[in-house]
Amino acid sequence: MTVIDSIILGIIEGITEFLPISSTGHMIIASTFMGLKQDAFQQTFEVVIQLGAILAVVLIYFEKLKGNFTLWKKLITAFIPTGILGLLLHKIIEEKLFNPVVVSISLIVWGIIFIVIELLYKAKEHTIHKPEDISYSKSILMGLFQSLAMVPGTSRSGATISGGLILGMDRVTATEFSFLLAIPTMGAATGLELFKNYQTLSFNNLTTLIIGFVTAFIFAYISVKWLLKFIKTHTFIPFGIYRIILGLVVLALLFKK
Repeated sequence: MTVIDSIILGIIEGITEFLPISSTGHMIIASTFMGLKQDAFQQTFEVVIQLGAILAVVLIYFEKLKGNFTLWKKLITAFIPTGILGLLLHKIIEEKLFNPVVVSISLIVWGIIFIVIELLYKAKEHTIHKPEDISYSKSILMGLFQSLAMVPGTSRSGATISGGLILGMDRVTATEFSFLLAIPTMGAATGLELFKNYQTLSFNNLTTLIIGFVTAFIFAYISVKWLLKFIKTHTFIPFGIYRIILGLVVLALLFKK
């Protein structure tokens, strides 16, 4: 992997991690067309730059998270279903489903789901306006929605935001809870992957990792700030349309070969 590759992947990770368009899907598609092998170092690199994206959310919500034990308990409760299902199914899903065809189909299917949910959305029926006000039972359900994103192309943020809208949260609350839920979820997943693949880290690839990490942090920070402003006056329908178009284009390119 070159420095240019690390910058490109860092930008993709940073922009897509918290938008409802699937960072994993975009990374698989990008790596496929860039000719990068999904070897041990590639997997470790993708995990390390996720840490940059997580750090951006921690920085943005530091004051909200500091000492807010009620919120932390809700986030940990929501993480539990994903943690259990991830340990049980991640290896099987990674071996069977991590390919651009599955990603493309997931992009299209969930793009349609996003559009349908938005067309049915009625603001007055959404009565949860703060992440702290989400009940423990709904926190568990949010964790189950998040678990759907183990299928690449689904989008962790997309699944949880959609779940939040279905469960009665307004757009901003569903989005913020999705961002915050990424901290324990991605933190645990990242820590586990680093523990399993630490031997792939070396001084020779340190520059590549640092550049990817910093790039992902910068673009994740910008992406989160932008999305929070965007959803105050817009729906998620544009993301649904984008997903459908991207999925169709990638399928067309794959089957053209």
